[in-house]
Amino acid sequence: MAKRLTLYIFIGLVLGLVVGLSLNLSLNDGSAEAAAQLKTIASYFAIVTGLFLRLIKMIIAPLVFATLVSGIAQMGDTKALGRIGVRSLAWFISASLVSLSLGMLLVNLLHPGVGLNLPLPAVTADTGVVKAGFDLQKFVTHLVPASLIDAMATNEVLQIVIGSLFLGVAITAVGERAAPLVRAVDALVAVMLQVTDYVMRVAPIAVFAAVAGTLTEQGPSVIGKLAIFMGSFYLGLILLWCVLLGVAALFIGPRVRDLIAHIRAPLILAFSTASSEAAYPRILEGLDRFGVPPRIASFVLPLGYSFNLDGSMMYMTFASLFIAQAYGIDLSIGQQITMLLVLMVTSKGIAGVPRASLVVIAATMPMFNIPEAGLLLILAVDHFLDMGRSATNVIGNAVASAVIAKWEGPLDPPEPVDVPSLHAPSGTPAEPAPDSFRQIGGH
Repeated sequence: MAKRLTLYIFIGLVLGLVVGLSLNLSLNDGSAEAAAQLKTIASYFAIVTGLFLRLIKMIIAPLVFATLVSGIAQMGDTKALGRIGVRSLAWFISASLVSLSLGMLLVNLLHPGVGLNLPLPAVTADTGVVKAGFDLQKFVTHLVPASLIDAMATNEVLQIVIGSLFLGVAITAVGERAAPLVRAVDALVAVMLQVTDYVMRVAPIAVFAAVAGTLTEQGPSVIGKLAIFMGSFYLGLILLWCVLLGVAALFIGPRVRDLIAHIRAPLILAFSTASSEAAYPRILEGLDRFGVPPRIASFVLPLGYSFNLDGSMMYMTFASLFIAQAYGIDLSIGQQITMLLVLMVTSKGIAGVPRASLVVIAATMPMFNIPEAGLLLILAVDHFLDMGRSATNVIGNAVASAVIAKWEGPLDPPEPVDVPSLHAPSGTPAEPAPDSFRQIGGH
């Protein structure tokens, strides 16, 4: 049951906190041997987390492909597709600007890096983060897959979206002759949802392992050293949530509470594993139960995973200006606005890059004479910050899907949150899957 999964994930989170902190406090005596032992124990937990994230990666490409192709084919109107695409991009750009601006504003108000007593890294110190400068030609050509199979093999979500768009529109143009292909894709949707159900049953264990492993190796002390920085950033995330949900309330009214209820399980999952990708299948299901037509959610959601990472966007300006403050570098308002615009553009070229926020920051800081080595100040706590970023990315894309669906017409009636999953556990009577997933785009 959806509510039961949320409870189990929360239990896994709490147990991970208890076990991780207990191991660190009992074994950490400050010696190099103890640190090595804790790192080894953490690596055992990482095996479970790594397996779960690989399972998620295994289902995302075929799930995005199948739901998107089926949704476009069932939509049968290329004008509607173009309208949804334009509205999505308009929302993504606006949300990105708001997120970046909020991060810049909070750093200037709170000054978390001013008077920092931590020893600053040498300007020439190696961060271990590979810089990837923005290349317009490479970015544009990379949008179109040279091979759809290769794009799916490497989980290039944006390329999968582009390829699926072409295939879905072609199916619509061919008409009745493509009906067998549409039925096959619909069957693939049902199969991938069944696989998703299998994978999600181990999510609480993965959450436990992710949290326990991180706290076993890092311990509570690493958080205390940068408590002001972390607290300021999480305050910013809370404010960003308020902004996003407030705007959503303007469009969907009181149903914004239902939206939160329907995505709480993927929200906790994204926070616990520090991976918004891990929450993707459950967000798709939660949006359907909330009342977003899957033909819209299956288009907006994968696009949002490339262009609408609100939590990551806020972190880019926040972390960059924090490091500048730590080094005593004074940036004028004009320079900060320029940095915001640069980050706005460069962040769109690194979809799918591991630790993408740090990569973009590392590439941008030298443009404003900020030592790249400053990243070493925040690397130790980046995982804890990534947890908040990932959860915020989930909120941002869920809100985007709901608002764009409302622009397109009335939302469907919501289903109860506490209902059996699409596939009941063995030994219990299974209820039929919702019509929206049995025939995507049928709204």
